[in-house]
Formats: sequence, structure tokens, C-alpha cells
Amino acid sequence: MGTGAGGPLMGTGSTDGAGAPLLEIAELRVAFGGTEVVHGVSLRVLPGERVAVVGGSGSGKSTTAHAVLGLLPGGGRVTGGRILLRGEDVTHAGEARLRRLRGREVGLVPQDPMSNLNPVLRVGRQVAETLVVHGKASRREAPSRAVEILAQVGLPEPARQARQYPHEFSGGMRQRVLIAIALACRPELLIADEPTSALDVTVQQQILDRLDTLTRELGTAMLLVTHDLGLAAERADRVVVLAEGRVVESGPTRDVLTAPRHEYTRRLVAAAPSIAAGSASGPARAAETPTGPPPVLALQGVSKEYPGRGRGGPLRVVDDVSFEVSRGRTTSVVGESGSGKTTVARMVLGLVPVSSGTIRLDGDDIVGMRGPRLRAARRAMQPVFQDPYGSLDPMFSVERLVAEPLRIFGVGDRTARAARVRELLDQVALPATTAQQFPNELSGGQRQRVAIARALALDPALVVCDEAVSALDVLVQDQILRLLRTLQEQLGVSYLFISHDLAVVREISHDVVVMRQGRVVEQGPVEQVLGSPSTPYTRQLLAAVPTTAVPV
Repeated sequence: MGTGAGGPLMGTGSTDGAGAPLLEIAELRVAFGGTEVVHGVSLRVLPGERVAVVGGSGSGKSTTAHAVLGLLPGGGRVTGGRILLRGEDVTHAGEARLRRLRGREVGLVPQDPMSNLNPVLRVGRQVAETLVVHGKASRREAPSRAVEILAQVGLPEPARQARQYPHEFSGGMRQRVLIAIALACRPELLIADEPTSALDVTVQQQILDRLDTLTRELGTAMLLVTHDLGLAAERADRVVVLAEGRVVESGPTRDVLTAPRHEYTRRLVAAAPSIAAGSASGPARAAETPTGPPPVLALQGVSKEYPGRGRGGPLRVVDDVSFEVSRGRTTSVVGESGSGKTTVARMVLGLVPVSSGTIRLDGDDIVGMRGPRLRAARRAMQPVFQDPYGSLDPMFSVERLVAEPLRIFGVGDRTARAARVRELLDQVALPATTAQQFPNELSGGQRQRVAIARALALDPALVVCDEAVSALDVLVQDQILRLLRTLQEQLGVSYLFISHDLAVVREISHDVVVMRQGRVVEQGPVEQVLGSPSTPYTRQLLAAVPTTAVPV
């Protein structure tokens, strides 16, 4: 079923009374314990309007949005100001009023679909329950209505998929389910909190296009919380910029992003990665084909198969992949979710066995290596993963975390390792006092610097970065990219950089490999592949990248 007239998500789209705000937040203050984190934030959303709240991690944007729904995490409380919904003060509304408000009057699309869907309930039932709870359908009617709503958010086989569980869905499909739940009761306001930050660019574009279509048909206003200025430029009528819990600038999207007045906004705009050559964060990397020593890493005909289920044959997730990483340069592997790029990285690191083909590190085939030779190969290549908090033991101090590779490989005594830790922390621009801290005491950017220091401890020839900046806000992301470039220039280290973000790839890479459904569809110097792509798929990826350029 499409989104034509009469569908269960359809509304009048009326904007009567557009002069009065649908949502008004006035001088909002929020504290956790004795610490105030939101300091007098004010903003408005008119009926049918799209307002983006942007800012870095810790700016207070998600806290402000969650306060509207009374969903502040443990210990959080509103200590001042007012939240008005259609003129009604809901700042300190009781739980009964908030339950009626959530979903029926204000919908929420949260960031992480897997942790926000019940893993033991079928998808259709989760949509149906929303309708029943808010009196929009009887228990008898709700299942069929749920199927219709799942169709409207773009699930291709809604009747079958309504009977499935969240773990059987891709990230993009799970996000569509959250949109279905959020819009099922046709709310007047939708709060979308980083709704696509974990998705690749083409799925992100599909999700946001669908969200735009449905909210416009319903006349639903949207408060979009994001650190992505490209999304704000493409999707919002107005922008509110938050820094350290305060509004530093707001206004029409065009005005804020093309002529920012506040220094913080100017920094955000300058740090936003761009797909265009010579982006604000730095010039394009040199694209000339290198000559000289052999590549540090060479893959030839690499494939990965998993046994099929039931009567199905084996599932080939990586198919005949070949490329090289030159010394002192960065080769990025890009593609949508499911393209096989992360599996390639894990095969290089020896975390996933290779089904066929060769992977040569410094000329030696590491496929099938055992014993001391494998240990030596692993010393020569080190990983930096997406989530630094998940990859760093929370019970270890920073000094112990960074020194651990040295201890495992028997490098130096305790005094020498402590000196090496201080040297590494200095290289990644962390103060020496960081050594005595623990991961939970650090920001996301600081934790990723620790992860980089740890990866460099053994002077590896190759560092494999698997979505190493995708979890970071734009300012911290820019700092880490600059750090990686500086370290490469100073140390001559090579990077295999796995990413779904072509704008980031444009800034960090010398060479690019584009993968689709397990196969390489295009590769070459970054200027060639991203400047003059030869395949429709690469052009599709590029077209889906959000840009901070505001449409005319």
C-alpha cells in the first residue's frame, strides 16, 4: 500500500493557526544531580515547521529534546523554565499526562533502533500496541492497521515482515519500524533524535525522504536533533545551534549556515566534512599514483563464504576482492551496509578466516599463518574501532590500556613502557595526566585518541580504522582526522580506512575502493573516483551525501 489518500497515516496537513507555536521551550534548565547541563535554552516550533537543533556532543541538544517528553535519564530533572505544547504547560506534567502525550501528540524517533525495539516481540505487534494504547484502533483492528503503516514507511513485504523480529531486520529497516511507531497515531510533533547517524548515506537518504513525505502529508512538525550540518541544511526550515547547554545562534537555515554570526557556529560549518575538493577541514590529499617500494598490504582474489542455512547454498559476503595499500598512504574502502567492507577489514586483521585468495603484509601471505609468524604479522598491523568505549577495558587506566600491547609482546621493562606511554600520549595530543584516568572519565574524542595511541604503541606498518570517526560529532571528528593525517606525515604509517561516509573519505584518503554486495565496483585515486566516478553506483553514493550548501 502506498501513501495515497485514505491511508492510516494520512492527515489534513492543515497549518491553521501557524502563527502560534506548537512547541515553545522557554528558558529551560536541566540538571543531573547538582550539575546543570542545560542553561536557559529557548526555542519554538510552529505547526508543520522543521527545526534542527545542532551542536557537538555534550551541547545539550538531546537532553533538551528528551525533556519535552519527560524522558530524561536517571537523575535528570527540569530545574527551571517552561515547556509549552499548544500553549499547555507540560513542564512538570504527571506520568499519566506524559503517557497520553508520548506517541499520540508527540512522536519520537530515537537514535538506536536495536535498543529501542523490544527484541522478543514481533515488529507488527509493536506497531499495533501503539495504536491500541492510544485508542486509535481496537485489538482486532490493530494488526491489519500495523501492516498498512509498515507499508507506508517503505517496508517491501509488510505482511510478512510484521511477523518478524527486530534482529531479522537491517538497520535501515529497523529505523523504518521506529518511524512507523512514532507516526502511527498521527502526532502533531515528531522529535527525531539523530535518526540516521548509524546508517550509510543511501539508506539515510531513503529514510529521511520517507520521513519528509509522511510528515508533510500529516502536517506534522519536526524537531530534528543532529550533529550533521548537512542534514540540517537539507531538511530544516530553521536551525538552533547549541553549545555547552546554551543557544548561541538561531534563525533560518540559509542565514545560519551561509553567514554564521557566532564563532562556535563558524567552527561547526568549517569542520563539516565536504565531498567537494579542497574542503574546509583541509586540502584534498595528493592523488598521484605512488612509485617506489612495494605496497604494505595487498589483497588478491579474496573471498569469504559462510555456510548456507537449510537447503540454501553457501553465502558469499566478499567476492574476489583485490586492492593495495601503499606505504605512508591511506586507502579507504567504502560502501553501503552489507557491502562487505568490514568483513574485509576483519580478514586483514585475522579476526575472520579467509575462504580463498591471498592477503600479503610486507610481501608475506598472512592467510593460514600460525605461531610466531602470525604473532609478528599481528604486531605489524593494529586496529582502531568505531566505539572507543566498547573497545577499551573500563577497568584499566589509560596507562595500562596503552601499555598493554607492549607488555603482551614483551617490549621493554615497566620503566621503558611507562616512558613509551608518555611519548604516545604526547603524540596524540593528550596531557600526561591522562595516563592515570579511566575511559569513563574521558570524552569520546579523548577515548578515540587513547585508542589511536594504543594502536601506535608497537610502531605498526599498518593501522586498520573501522568506522573510526563515525560515532563522533563534527568538531571532534575533524580533530581526529587532522590527528591521523599528522601522525601519517610524522611516522609514515599506512591506513586502511573503512567508512560509509564519503565526505570523510574525501578528506583522509589517497586511494578509494568502492564495494557493493561483496564485490569491488570501482577503485583508484580519490580525485578520480570521487571527482569523476565511472560507475552509476558510485555516482549514487555521491548524490546521497548531505551537504551544508543550502539549496537555492
